[in-house]
Amino acid sequence: MAEKDWLTFRFMTLDDVEAVGELERLAFPLPWPVDAFVNELTINQNAKYLLAIADEKVVAYCGVWVILDEAHITNIAVHPDYRGRKIGERLMRQMMGLARLFGAERMTLEVRPSNTTARNLYGKLGFIAAGVRKGYYSDNNEDAIIMWVELNEDEQE
Repeated sequence: MAEKDWLTFRFMTLDDVEAVGELERLAFPLPWPVDAFVNELTINQNAKYLLAIADEKVVAYCGVWVILDEAHITNIAVHPDYRGRKIGERLMRQMMGLARLFGAERMTLEVRPSNTTARNLYGKLGFIAAGVRKGYYSDNNEDAIIMWVELNEDEQE
């Protein structure tokens, strides 16, 4: 089997919110409640969520808000049992391409300075640090690094 055949991507639906909520709880000290994902899918017309599926289950997800020509990554998480397999990178590349299709020319996100794995991934994808949000994370008052990337059509997977 080819390396990429084991992983598929699709849009999140309401049927997926419990699985995404569980993944959120595994990944973050202050997880979004399941109701937040329901609202994202039913109320927020700017929100798009992609899932990575392996072994017939949700192993990663990524959310973005596309507003005019900008895309803002709201969250991304990979199940702890599936980390280190480039799923986050592939999912981000998929999301970058999707955001471009929806008219975004650039993308932004916030990341903890302590999250070197994520920062390295974003740097690999072309994101550049452009500022700091002081005390952004309420669980420990950690700052957030604001990162931006231009979405060029030739850079997506």
